[in-house]
Amino acid sequence: MTVSTQGLQIRTGSRFASQLVELVSSMRFAISLLTVICIASVIGTVVKQHEPLNNYVNQFGPFWADVFGSARLFTVYSAWWFLLILAFLVVSTSLCIARNTPKILVDFKAYKENIREQSLKAFPHRAEGALPETPESAANRMGQTLLGSGWKVKLQSRESAGGTGWMVAAKAGSTNKIGYLAAHSAIVLVCLGGLLDGDLVVRAQMWFNGKTPFTGGGLIADVAPEHRLSPSNPTFRGNLLVTEGTTAGTAILAQSDGVLLQDLPFSVELKKFIVEYYDTGMPRLFASDIVIHDHETGEKKEARVEVNHPASHRGINIYQSSFDDGGSRVNLQAVPINGPAKAFEVSGVIGGTSALSNGDEKLTLEYTGLRVINVENFANQGEASGTDVRKVDLRSSIESRLGSGHKPGAEKTLRNVGPSFSYKLRDAAGQAVEYNNYMLPLEIDGARMFLFGMRETPSEPFRYLRIPADEQDSTDGFVRLRSALADPVLRELAVRRYAVSAVEAGRTELAEALQASAGRAIGLFAGAEIPEAAAGDPPIKGGLQAVSAFLENNVPEAERERASDVLVRILNGTLFELLQVSRERAGLPPLERSEATQQFMTHAVMSLSDAFYYPAPMTFQLKDFEHVQASVFQVARAPGQSIVYLGCVLLILGVFVMLYVRERRVWVWLSPTASGGAQATMALSSNRKTMEADQEFDVLKSQLLKVPS
Repeated sequence: MTVSTQGLQIRTGSRFASQLVELVSSMRFAISLLTVICIASVIGTVVKQHEPLNNYVNQFGPFWADVFGSARLFTVYSAWWFLLILAFLVVSTSLCIARNTPKILVDFKAYKENIREQSLKAFPHRAEGALPETPESAANRMGQTLLGSGWKVKLQSRESAGGTGWMVAAKAGSTNKIGYLAAHSAIVLVCLGGLLDGDLVVRAQMWFNGKTPFTGGGLIADVAPEHRLSPSNPTFRGNLLVTEGTTAGTAILAQSDGVLLQDLPFSVELKKFIVEYYDTGMPRLFASDIVIHDHETGEKKEARVEVNHPASHRGINIYQSSFDDGGSRVNLQAVPINGPAKAFEVSGVIGGTSALSNGDEKLTLEYTGLRVINVENFANQGEASGTDVRKVDLRSSIESRLGSGHKPGAEKTLRNVGPSFSYKLRDAAGQAVEYNNYMLPLEIDGARMFLFGMRETPSEPFRYLRIPADEQDSTDGFVRLRSALADPVLRELAVRRYAVSAVEAGRTELAEALQASAGRAIGLFAGAEIPEAAAGDPPIKGGLQAVSAFLENNVPEAERERASDVLVRILNGTLFELLQVSRERAGLPPLERSEATQQFMTHAVMSLSDAFYYPAPMTFQLKDFEHVQASVFQVARAPGQSIVYLGCVLLILGVFVMLYVRERRVWVWLSPTASGGAQATMALSSNRKTMEADQEFDVLKSQLLKVPS
């Protein structure tokens, strides 16, 4: 039997109805739907689902975010068109099975022994031969031979022009048709399981039971019933955040326009979250020791949840999804960066806020995150990226996927660089800038640097201000230098000291000229004298940008390079004297002129220049913290899981049978001859043309017709 791609042919009703039934039940329609579903599934895999709308706007822009949202690409698996296609695929595949199953069952039992002799001569594999046996004897011998080789045989005698002839009909590999049924049934089962475990049931409750997403804030216990799903909900998949030492029993189901709360028939208490690391700082184990409190029976059940090793209770699986901060307490030290801000300390809890004031300006400090472990790849050193243990490589993921397919395996140098924390400073108008700072200095290009990152929007990468560490491995040296640079009196003192140290005694005029140049250079650098910026350029605040603008406005282009070298040397010498003055005022001994001091000054000059464009008057350095961890569980009730597993097993078996089991049929017509022997006409058919079929036919000719190979 050959499986047809045509659909059901109905004889009643209108022509349109018959054509519609034929189309829906045809194999070509089912394959088309399956292709569309595969493409949609790829989109749902590439595009993160059920994210807040702002995330999509930042990623795709307002126009495309609106276009993709209208097409429901952000909720592909619950989109009406996806569910409609899935339903049509189930109907179409079911009709294909219903149409072909009776034919397959009939063909499974049929030997097709009534085939005519002339038809046998039309097969590609055919042979003829004269046998000395009678037709009946030859038929019995051939039947026994075929039975011994695993064939199913049926003998038929019928009258012919020369007398009574015998037909030997045999078949093998009939289970190939079972593979067809198993594979198509698997598609139906997988689709049904996907519908049961998807958002269809939740969407149905939103459509018919008045459930709506919750978009506000506050305590979970205060959320109204119209935003909650019953504990008897037959299928759901949500996230459950539990802090160490606390209990939670309400899962969060993310929706595109809010969240739904799923009440569980039990509560989960997190006794301890365990994370173990390799020597490189990479995570080796995530595990949660939990206690499950059953609401109905009061039973307490202890369990451990690890990645790929979930716990289960009342048909609900609890998976280890991720981990988060559970409200760690941090102590911060304010570091003056840009402006007259003073050093102070502030404490808070991750997720909380603190009120600050910068003169008349009111600011809100929002504590957004704490990362105790940060693993970075130092094979190619560069600016740190705030990468935590769940996203380890600093290299661009795009770069790793472009270019030659053969990429030499560069050895990674993974290193734990210590804790980091993130926060936001929000002004009275509600505008916020996000910051990410490391607690410990990082060694970059042979120097130890503190990294203070900032970005204005979540779609941007962090940009880092590098501040060199002093001889005590702290930021105090830079802060003292920055404070001294803002003091006109100390700047004047540093200028005089530099002029005295750089000019021989007695050369008063040269000393006065050098003092004027040094005063002009450090005044420009400190922002006390602001040159005009070029048309269209942002305003100049100070630093090396001010020195460069001054040279462009006042020095001819031919002499600009020589003048800039002289002015930069004067500036560096004056800043070194300013550093010595700041240490003297702090009661510290002067620094010796060494390579380490020169390296510190080189990086300090660059940091002072960049500090003018830091968007806040101060930054915050993490001094101490009390780490409190939380575990993020995924809780799921999946009644279609067993159906999907059964479908996968059937799909594997069906594909294996269809690929590796060949259906073959052989016929031998034995007609009597005048000499008392038999004239044999033999033919072989196979559902696939292969070399094995040719070899098998040669063997059968040798066995049945006694014709040498």
